[in-house]
This record gives sequence, structure tokens and C-alpha cells, in this order.
Amino acid sequence: MNRPNLSYADGVIPDSANSDARNRHELEAHFVSDDSMPLHGDLYEQIDQLEAIDVDELVKLLADDNNATTSREPISLADFFEGLAQLATMGVVEVTEIVEAIHREVILRPLGRFNEGNVNNWQRGITGRIYGTIRHIMLMVGNNLASVLRIYKNIISQKSARPLPDSLKKLVNVLNGVMGDHLVNNGNALAVPMVLYDRDGNLQRDALSGRVTILCHGLCMSHLSWQSREGNGIDDAIKNTQPDTTVLLLDYNTGRRISRSGRKFSQLLKDLVDNNPNISQIDLVGHSMGGLVARSALFYGQQERLDWVKRVGNLITLGSPHHGAVLERIGNHVQDIIAKLPFAGSLAKLGDMRSAGIIDLRHGSIRDADWKSLEGRSVLPQDFRHPARLPSGIKTYFVASALVETHYDSKMTDLLGDSLVSVASALGEDDAEHALFVPDGHKAVFYGVNHMNLIHSRRVREQVVEWLLDNGKSDYAGRTRIYSYPRSLDIAV
Repeated sequence: MNRPNLSYADGVIPDSANSDARNRHELEAHFVSDDSMPLHGDLYEQIDQLEAIDVDELVKLLADDNNATTSREPISLADFFEGLAQLATMGVVEVTEIVEAIHREVILRPLGRFNEGNVNNWQRGITGRIYGTIRHIMLMVGNNLASVLRIYKNIISQKSARPLPDSLKKLVNVLNGVMGDHLVNNGNALAVPMVLYDRDGNLQRDALSGRVTILCHGLCMSHLSWQSREGNGIDDAIKNTQPDTTVLLLDYNTGRRISRSGRKFSQLLKDLVDNNPNISQIDLVGHSMGGLVARSALFYGQQERLDWVKRVGNLITLGSPHHGAVLERIGNHVQDIIAKLPFAGSLAKLGDMRSAGIIDLRHGSIRDADWKSLEGRSVLPQDFRHPARLPSGIKTYFVASALVETHYDSKMTDLLGDSLVSVASALGEDDAEHALFVPDGHKAVFYGVNHMNLIHSRRVREQVVEWLLDNGKSDYAGRTRIYSYPRSLDIAV
């Protein structure tokens, strides 16, 4: 039995018998043969030995887009139970690793032996072997249980697979936001594939023509998040005011690297246009992380000169952390402090379990170059990010919100923003080369609206519809920034 890959790194491909043989052969052809190199050596240490390589092509080759978990049908009820069986066991394994790390630190630090050499020797000692045995047994039990459920699903219930209820669907998307890269790397059936739904919740399969608007949800959310029980969601408003427009809802794994999701979304849009050549225009509306995924797709679509980019008319982002989210920065800072405390440093592993998608939100990273050369699961510091400018010819609009209900110009109000994203970050404003140059007339600040309610606010909904209806006809660039207040029935300028 091959040892399962336990790495959380989104860039690591699991060592499984189901891996694509051709891709593996192409990868191995790039590396220098060295029998002294550890079997599980760091990928980037191997890359450093290359004399010449097309790094962009390698990153695309390493992407998990060919993994079965990103190309299959939406998760069924059988998938849910299979994934839970594996996830429960993996949870035990990860907790065991944290307990072992704390145990190791408590034993070695007082003796002055908490260093790399003694930590490596620990694994060969009796205590280290005991912990290793526990992990091995739990992995074996979990994988066997998952295999039994998988066989049952394929043989018994495949013909009548029950779709996942909406309540469980929302739970699965939350799990993907928290540990989505972990699910993909371990081949877990709970990993959400990237697909498009229509407004009725069915997979998009019908022929399309004319104008298409695609709504992209945020972290830990799903395509169901756009729905409103009162029938007055953004999707309803677009359909009511633009009956000839087809509204589609994107569903994806928010725990993956944003650049990975961007590449996958770009390919999805390419296939959509190839299969539906009569599509005349595509509008992208993204909430929070969804706006970054849309930007990433545009970046890679333009880089690869794909035809779908030419059909994009409008890009609207709602509270997207274009320059990072305050909460993730605070979380990372707290984790660094904990890691420096004696006997508590191992607890920092708990923070490191958060998904790569969440880590990317720290500085709003939407390019592979912001993380591919780093060890572990981090991103480049804010000042060293690679710029990702907006494609020309696309009308871009940014929406920000603030918890306060009145226009109070202060650094604290701007920093607090909607509780998760600052006003400046949501509006793409930055002093350095990363600033996204969108005219003031294409920016709107909504007071008295929190981050999650951006997709349900009546005022935000009306502004989005106004921009889409105008479709670039008016000269918004010559106008001042839009400010909207909760007690006003009109959009205040």
C-alpha cells in the first residue's frame, strides 16, 4: 500500500495509483535523476536543480485540474458519506500530529535539545514510532472504510444517486472553504467540483445565446447563497429587468488557491463559449473571493489569449479584498506570535490547517507567482506581490461597504470596512503598483451594510442592476464616487 500524501500544500499532487500516467511521465522527464534524493523531497528543491524549464508550463502541469475531484458531477449523498468517513479519520491523524508536536516540544525544550537534529531523531525513537503507528492504523481504517462506501456507491446506488440536500450542500461548501485544498490533495469525495448552475439549481446543459451573467460566490459559500426566499435576490433582479439575459451561478471549491480556481474558471468559460458560439456578451459579478476568482480568470484568459475574454462586457465585484482581508492578516499575525511561545509553538499548527484559499486572502493574491516559489503554504508579502492589472476594454465596477451608517471619514472606519474587508481594499486602492485604476464613478460605498449582506442588500442590488442595464453607455468615468446610506431611498452622490 502506498503511503497517502498528508501534505496540506495545494501544489502537491497525491501519490495515488489513479494519477494520470502521461502527466507523471512528463513531470519525471524534467527532473534530474538522483538516487540520494528523498522520495518525498520538497518539490521546489528539485526545481532548483533544473538548468532550464518553462516554469509556467510546469505550474499548469502540476495543477490539480486533472484530478477527478474537479471534473466529476456535483456531490451526491453517497459522496457525502464516503467523504465523511475519510475526513473523520484524517481529522484524527492531524490531531495526533499536533499532540505529538506538543509532546516533542515539552520533552526536548527543557533539555536544550529542541533543534532540527533531535527533532529528526525523535521520529526514529520509540515514542515517535508509536505516534507513527497510530497514524498508519487510522489511515488504513479510514481508507478501507471509504473504499467500501465507494464500491457500494458504484455498484448499488450509482443508477439512482440521490442529490445532496441544500442544507448539506451548504455544509459541504463551508468544509471546502476551511480545508478545500486538503480535500483535493487526499482525493476526498467532499471536494466540490467547479460547475455552473442555472437559476433553478440544475447543471447548465442547455444551449445558450445572447447575453450571459455569471454570479460567483465568496469564501465558504455556494451557488445557493444567491437565492432569496422572497424572490428578490440579485439573480431575480437581473432576470426581471433583463429578461433576455441568462443568469448562471458558479459553484467552486473556495479552499483551493485562488489562482488555481481562476485558471479553472477561465477554462470553464472557454468551454462554455466553444460549446455556445452564439453567446454575445458575458458579465461577471463576484462577491468577496468570487471577485478575485473572476479577476484571476480574466488575467489568465488574457495571458493565454482565449476568445471568451473578448466577450466580457462588465466586471462587478462586491466587497472583494483586492488588496487583502484584514481578518486573515490578523489571524496570521496571531499565529506567528503563538509559534514563538515556548511549549505553545506547536499550537500554531492549528492555524496552519486553514485552507490555501483563505491564506491567499491575506493580500488578495490571484496569481501562481505569489506562492509557487515558497515553502509551505504561505504567500509573498504584500509589497512583493505580482501585479495583476485589469484587462482593457472591460467596464469594471467596485462595491465596498462599511458597518457605520453615516459617512464618517476616518482611518478606523476605512480599516474596519464591512468587518472583513477594508473600504480601500474593496475599491482596489493602493499607493503602489498594485492599485487598480478604476474611475471614481465606477465605485460605490454602501454604509450600514456588512460583508455577508452585500449580496442581499436592496441598495446594492439596485446599483448592480443599474450598471448592468446601462452596459457602458453612460459616462460614469466623469462622475464622482457613489455613496449610499441606509435611511436614503435614493443613491446619494
